[in-house]
Amino acid sequence: MWADALTKFGNAAGAVVVFVAVLLLIFFAAGRASGRVSKPLAVTIFLGPALLLLAVGLVVPAIRTITLSFYNDDSTKFLGGNNYTWAFTSSGEQQILLNTLLWIIVAPVVTTVLGLVLALLVDRLRHQGLYKAFIFMPMAISFVGASIIWKFVYNYRDPSQPQIGLLSQICLWLGWHNPPNWILSHPLNNFLLMVIMVWVQTGFAMVVLSAAIKAIPDEITEAAVLDGARGWRLFQYVTIPMIRNTLVVVLTTVMITTLKLFDIIRTMTGGNFGTQVLANEMYSQSFTEFNTGRGSALAVILFVAVLPLVGYNIVQLRRERATR
Repeated sequence: MWADALTKFGNAAGAVVVFVAVLLLIFFAAGRASGRVSKPLAVTIFLGPALLLLAVGLVVPAIRTITLSFYNDDSTKFLGGNNYTWAFTSSGEQQILLNTLLWIIVAPVVTTVLGLVLALLVDRLRHQGLYKAFIFMPMAISFVGASIIWKFVYNYRDPSQPQIGLLSQICLWLGWHNPPNWILSHPLNNFLLMVIMVWVQTGFAMVVLSAAIKAIPDEITEAAVLDGARGWRLFQYVTIPMIRNTLVVVLTTVMITTLKLFDIIRTMTGGNFGTQVLANEMYSQSFTEFNTGRGSALAVILFVAVLPLVGYNIVQLRRERATR
């Protein structure tokens, strides 16, 4: 046992030593180069490995996924666009697309609005850093961990039995003698699952928007106050326009996270009870149903849906940097 462990450790250490030696040799060669060759060589040495890893880890898999999306389940027969037709015309898949659309509309909007409200309220309190830390804390938890926590909140038992579900117990205390099985109640269960996403992401929205609000120049706020702007008018005509770009970035960032949603659905329901979304269906088709073609088609649809949001985010960030 010890001999086997020492052998594996020696192999790993040897690989690290060889890797470091190769790097040192390359850097030594780059340092010795001079003249017209030096700059292209330096660019190749520093960018080459990154571009190679990018190609191997992203570009090649993306091309292969797009290719597989035009084939059948075991990639032996070319089907053309049949997998995409199935994704948009099948009644079950249409419901999944509607669920996904509901998620990317409701969860990001609620998260952004709640983050903005908390940013405005917490900034008025003493020891605001402490409150922000508590609100931001769920961001340190994975979606799987957050889902397990909320599983106990939504847990259902017969009202005659001792309750471990916090939500059911609160309903019983308030006089609701027969609360529903929360996770089985459609479409309520979709919104209850969205609460988990909102709980995790609100801290991110609050911190970013709070920083944007504090970055508003005092001169602008003071001028608006002198012109008679107070309360809601100050918020509507000064605060919102000044942080509009940040609001859009936060909203689209949460949208991207929501569109790729997988962990919460997989942990809480497995996509059952009318809660299935696109990312989890992609996984189910690929690794549960073993239908590579349909899984790849759903992956491509998800990728195409994310692209405009990512592009819009990049454009907004560049505009914001240009105005500074």
